[in-house]
Order: sequence, then C-alpha cells, then structure tokens
Amino acid sequence: MTPVLVLSGILFAIGVFGVLTRRNAITMLVSVEIMMNAANLNLVAFSRLHEPKLMTGQTFAILGIGIAACEAAVGLALILAIYRRFSTTDVDHLDLLKG
Repeated sequence: MTPVLVLSGILFAIGVFGVLTRRNAITMLVSVEIMMNAANLNLVAFSRLHEPKLMTGQTFAILGIGIAACEAAVGLALILAIYRRFSTTDVDHLDLLKG
C-alpha cells in the first residue's frame, strides 16, 4: 500500500509543479491530468485495501477517467480557440480576456 501512495504523491507533486511553473496552456492541462490520475490511483488503492470485493474505488476511478476525458476535450477546444485568436498559448500573454 505504501509504494502506491508514494507513487500517487509523487505524481500529484509533479502535476502541481507543472501547473505552478509552466506558462504554456497545453502543459498546464497535461499537469492537471496528471493530478487527476494521482487521485484515481488513490481511489483504487484505498478501495483494494478496505473493501476489495466491492470495487467502489474502481467504479469511481472510471467515473473520474470519464470526467478527465471531458475536461481534456473542453480544455483543448478552449486552447485552440485562444490560439486562433491570439496566436499563442502562453498564459502570460492572455490578459485580454477581461471582456
């Protein structure tokens, strides 16, 4: 159990580091996906530890994967629209979205 939690913590830390340090919108979206995968790994690990026959953690992980896929599709659509409008995906240059 401990190696799985350590791996999940490392994945989450990599995701947080990516979101906080990168300025490219696509890299930030990938970092958020890494954080969601770490959360799904925790769900499965704790489900296997406490109630291995119920598979509730696996069910929630599948639901989380579906939500992550929808989030990625919407995020990429927004990034494409921003790139077509401003010709950049650098979030520091996108201060014109104020309205």
